[in-house]
Amino acid sequence: MAAQTTLPSAPADTPPGRPAARARRGRGQHHEVRLFSGLGQLALAVWAVIVIVPILWTFLAAFKNTSEIFSSPWTLPAELRWENFGRAWTKAHVGRYFLNSVFVVSCSTFGTMLLGSMAAYVLARYKFRGNRAIYYLFVSGLAFPVFLALVPLFFVVRNLGLLDTHTGVILVYIAYSLPFTVFFLAAFFRTLPNSVAEAGMIDGCSHTRLFFQVMLPMAKPGLISVAIFNIIGQWAQYQLPLVLLSNAKDKWVLTQGIADISVNAGYEADWSGLFAALTIAILPMIIVYAVFQRQIQSGLTSGAVK
Repeated sequence: MAAQTTLPSAPADTPPGRPAARARRGRGQHHEVRLFSGLGQLALAVWAVIVIVPILWTFLAAFKNTSEIFSSPWTLPAELRWENFGRAWTKAHVGRYFLNSVFVVSCSTFGTMLLGSMAAYVLARYKFRGNRAIYYLFVSGLAFPVFLALVPLFFVVRNLGLLDTHTGVILVYIAYSLPFTVFFLAAFFRTLPNSVAEAGMIDGCSHTRLFFQVMLPMAKPGLISVAIFNIIGQWAQYQLPLVLLSNAKDKWVLTQGIADISVNAGYEADWSGLFAALTIAILPMIIVYAVFQRQIQSGLTSGAVK
């Protein structure tokens, strides 16, 4: 008698409709992902339009005359009027304000990165009593509004004899930039391998030499990212120099100069010079970000994972 073979049957505890239910659930999740992805792309497109259109309009208005700006604001300029930039650079003293901003931002960024990187390195790599308290004290500075300290800050800077000086503005910029710098770089320094630091100490490196010659070069992506954010933030600062440099017009920074042009434009009607000055203020930051875009993204992603 021939042996009979039987096919294995499905487990008794598996409902017959479960595979179909799983398939329907998978299709539903796929549709949800596509829906949220589409909404995200739509939100990014709207945000891009909100940001890009005013910037492009400013660039176009910088090459027009006053009548063109008001009569045909959305058309291309009839001709490229480069004299608008020359008039803003010399007559409105934008050139002097631009150089003042370059000097102040360069010095303050250097001081912020030097002090911030050293503080972040110690807080991230060394254990001592009060470590977390100091770290959270720095982080709490991120939640402190600048305008709340303007009045006491004015008196402190005046008592130090630094009112209406670039030195006073530089020191204040450094103080207000340190919380974000320490917060970001501390997280970045924690991701660096301990084996490299241990090898350096075995080779006879002091703590100072280990930081400047070994750990700091390894943190270059994070340093570049934070430096760019500090440059952009300090370049666009208006409240602090308005309070600290109010009586020294020859030491004004670019934001103060543009605000002064905006006020005077209501009387002199030199709107083309105003938009030329705005273009001079905007272009350097766009160029800096475009040049260092990859380094910024590398620094952000490197500090996110260990």
